[in-house]
Amino acid sequence: MTETPGRLPPQFWSEPAVAAALAGCDIPVILAEVRRAHGWTQAQLAEAVGYSQSWVSKVLRGRQPLTLDQVREISSRIGVPLHLLRFGVRGDDDQTKRRDFGKAVALTALSGLAPSRPAEVDEGAVQTLTGITGAQRRLEATTPARDLARGATAHVELARRLLGRAHPRVAGDVRAALSEAAGFAAWVHADMQDHGSARGYYRLAVESARRAGHPLLAAYMIGSLAAFEIDAEDAGLALTLLAQARRELGERPPATARAWLSSIEALGHAAAGDAPSALAALRDAESAVAAAERAATPPWPWVFPFDQAKLASYRALVAVRLGRAEEAEHALAESLASAQPAVKQRAVLTTEIAAARLMAGRPDEAFHLAGGALEVGLAYGSARIVHRVRRFRRAYDGAETAAVRDFDERLRSTVWNV
Repeated sequence: MTETPGRLPPQFWSEPAVAAALAGCDIPVILAEVRRAHGWTQAQLAEAVGYSQSWVSKVLRGRQPLTLDQVREISSRIGVPLHLLRFGVRGDDDQTKRRDFGKAVALTALSGLAPSRPAEVDEGAVQTLTGITGAQRRLEATTPARDLARGATAHVELARRLLGRAHPRVAGDVRAALSEAAGFAAWVHADMQDHGSARGYYRLAVESARRAGHPLLAAYMIGSLAAFEIDAEDAGLALTLLAQARRELGERPPATARAWLSSIEALGHAAAGDAPSALAALRDAESAVAAAERAATPPWPWVFPFDQAKLASYRALVAVRLGRAEEAEHALAESLASAQPAVKQRAVLTTEIAAARLMAGRPDEAFHLAGGALEVGLAYGSARIVHRVRRFRRAYDGAETAAVRDFDERLRSTVWNV
């Protein structure tokens, strides 16, 4: 008997179908999804859970009632995180939990008697949609984009389908949830350097936010698209998009939104070679940050405050693009001293430090740093990071030292890895 099958990756449990099944204690769906993910036959699934194939077949068809202890047992055998099912480990025998779970299992067993028309989507479904996107965002910091792409795409399609069944009072909220899901899918595809898909998802995110009547969310998605276009080396388009985002916000935007958009605008002007405009935008961002820091919490859809550390990272990016090595190094040091970015974002900043070192005439240090960023890009499957490292290499036309030759050898291998 297969006592300990290979564990599924954490992102599997946040896939839309799986997350919904966990939330509803839908054991047949959970078993079916686990079987699909492993590529098992029904007989192999039965072996993994320790029951007969006929018993498993009945469970999958919703014809076999389960006890709480049976659910604990089979979940443990196939690696289902018990805490996601919202009941305790053995010994936590709260009778209310037993009754609630029993009701959920009973309803699952009667799924074949469900009405022919699906129920309307309500507030609970909206919360589930946004919760799934939040879980995916948390995974993104440490998970390769290619591992998240299928789930992100499926989540967008699920939100689209649910919109068609949404009660009128929650249709706007479902559209907002669709916008957030599409924005995350765009980010994932941008990390894979799939620019066409990224732009398509960003357009969907903006359109959905506008139709939902959420100008702040629309501005956030337009600003995100503008930042993407700067990365894609189209600063002119980015600045046009930022002007649209400001129109969405109106004359009195929240300080966080203003600080964020002004910082991206500064980066766009710097990428276009317009130093005066870039520095003016940074001054506006600094003024907005001071106001934002006085607010208790950032406005949705911002999750974290836009603070001095984040402004410092933008100041560094601007300085690199304007060829101001010393300013870039100081700003990056300030940013990293005040915050601990996630691994992938730290690699992005490392490429900027490398560029600053190159401008300062310290190529060996620069290529050592770029090599570290390259390793992160390969380890996390981030084509975006690898693209930045390649751009760094193209900017260097100096002597071919041993450090440069070693770096080039590692860079050539990326054609097979990303």
